[in-house]
Amino acid sequence: MEKFKAFRIQEVDRKIQAGFVECSLEDLDPGEVVVRVAYSDVNYKDALAATGKGRILRRAACIGGIDLAGTVVSSSDARFAKGDAVLATGYDLGVAHHGGYAEYARVPADWLLKLPRGLTPWEAMALGTAGFTAGLGIVRMEQNGLKPANGPVIVTGATGGVGSIAIDALARLGYHVVALTGKPHETDYLKSLGAQEVRLRSELDLSKVKPLDRAQWAGAVDNLGGEVLAWVASTMQVGGAIASIGLAASMSLNTTVAPFILRGVSLLGIDSVNCPMALRSEVWRRLANDMRPAHLKAMTRTVGFAELPGVFDAFIEARAKGRIVVDLAAG
Repeated sequence: MEKFKAFRIQEVDRKIQAGFVECSLEDLDPGEVVVRVAYSDVNYKDALAATGKGRILRRAACIGGIDLAGTVVSSSDARFAKGDAVLATGYDLGVAHHGGYAEYARVPADWLLKLPRGLTPWEAMALGTAGFTAGLGIVRMEQNGLKPANGPVIVTGATGGVGSIAIDALARLGYHVVALTGKPHETDYLKSLGAQEVRLRSELDLSKVKPLDRAQWAGAVDNLGGEVLAWVASTMQVGGAIASIGLAASMSLNTTVAPFILRGVSLLGIDSVNCPMALRSEVWRRLANDMRPAHLKAMTRTVGFAELPGVFDAFIEARAKGRIVVDLAAG
C-alpha cells in the first residue's frame, strides 16, 4: 500500500512537537482490524495532547485522534468484515495507541463498534467522545432515578461539545434544561439547542459557596469542576444526580459532605475511556435513536485534514463552540 498522511504528536527534549508525516501500514500499532478512516474529530483531550498543555501522551510519539469512524479494510476477527462501517472512541487511541488522525488505523477489535443503524460516519464523529460522554452521563443519571418529572437539569460549560450535545439530547428526552455559561453572547445559540433557561456564571458568587444552598436541580452535567461543581452540589435537590464529566475550570473540588448525606445527592464519575462495551453499545444505540441530538449539523463545523493544526488553540483558550469534525479525505 502507498504511503498515507498522519498527524503525529511527539515529545522532544520535554517539549511537544506535532505535525504531518507520511506513514505506511507497517508503521501502525498492532490490532486485528485495519480501518480506512473517513472522519475523526477534535475534543478537549485532543487539544491538550497536540499542544502539550496536558500530560496526555503515554509514549514518546503517537498519531493523535482519540476518535475515528470509517470502513473496515481487513479483519482477522470474525466480528468484523471488509466493508463494515465502524467507529471507535476512547481506550488508548491517540494517547498510547496510534489514533484517528491518519487515513488508516489499525486497532484491536475489542475497541470497535459497528456503526449504529441510522448513523452516518460523519454523524458518529460529530458526536464522538463528546457526544458519547454526554450520553453516558445522561444514562448514568437515569440509572440513578433521574426523569423529566423530577425537575430541571443544569448543564455547565454549556457551549462546549459535551455541553451542547447534552443540552440537545436532554431537551429531546423532555427535560427542562438550564444552561450555565460564561459567554452571554451565546445565549441565543444555547436556546436554539433546547435550553429553556440560560444562566451566567458571572451572576454566581463562587467565593461564598454554602454547604447547602437553595435546592434547584434534579440533575446536573458538569464540565468544569472546581467551584462551579461545588456550587452545583450545594444546590441539588434531594436525591439528585450529578454527572461529573470535565475539568475545564479546575481539577479541584472543595466542598462538604452535606449534599451527599443530607440530600442523598449522587456524584457520578463519567469515564468515557474505559466504559464497558455492553454499556458503550447501549449509549451509542440511544444516541442514534431517542437521545439523538436534533441540531447536530448546526453545532458542528467540518474542517479538512490540513486545517487540523489550526483548531487546537480555540479549545485551550476556551473559545471553542460545539463540535469540530475532521474530514480525512479533504486535504
